[in-house]
Amino acid sequence: MQLTWSHAVLRVRDVEAMVRFYCDTLDFVEADRGRIGDPENGPEIAFLSGHSSDHHQIAFLKARGEEDATSLDHTAFRVESIADVKEMIARIAKDDRVEDGAPVTHGNAISVYFKDPEGNVIEVFCDSPCHVKEPQAQGWDPSMTDAEVLADIEAKYRDAEEFSPMASYKARKAKEFGEA
Repeated sequence: MQLTWSHAVLRVRDVEAMVRFYCDTLDFVEADRGRIGDPENGPEIAFLSGHSSDHHQIAFLKARGEEDATSLDHTAFRVESIADVKEMIARIAKDDRVEDGAPVTHGNAISVYFKDPEGNVIEVFCDSPCHVKEPQAQGWDPSMTDAEVLADIEAKYRDAEEFSPMASYKARKAKEFGEA
């Protein structure tokens, strides 16, 4: 299994100011924005990318309080397959430095979240063949076959906003980024 750097999620005081800065200064574009959990009161999150290859390369999560701002929420590493994510789940299950892992699917990714020995959150994920408007999060069962995992994701998200094949989403984004 090979991990490749994917994205970081930062907790910030002012989501809008950060989005404007990264878009204006670094030429990122906003990929999605929403609230985590409760659609009315959940914390706001904005996803930004500078390339069609990634739904997001950075995200800004509204901090819960001043002491929670300007800190890292999690780092994310991409792997090639569901089998690789399952392998990571098996590794962390055997590692007494890790309390437990949380298998989560965002519709567009199949992930496991866990903490390092100092409490920093790590996400290891593979891309799914689906795109949905983010944020989304539901659990998935690592004991399922890969085909069952993908069928479960489609069943969970087929009625979600912007549900489509990832290839269609990436082609649309490549045009927006002037890559096509």
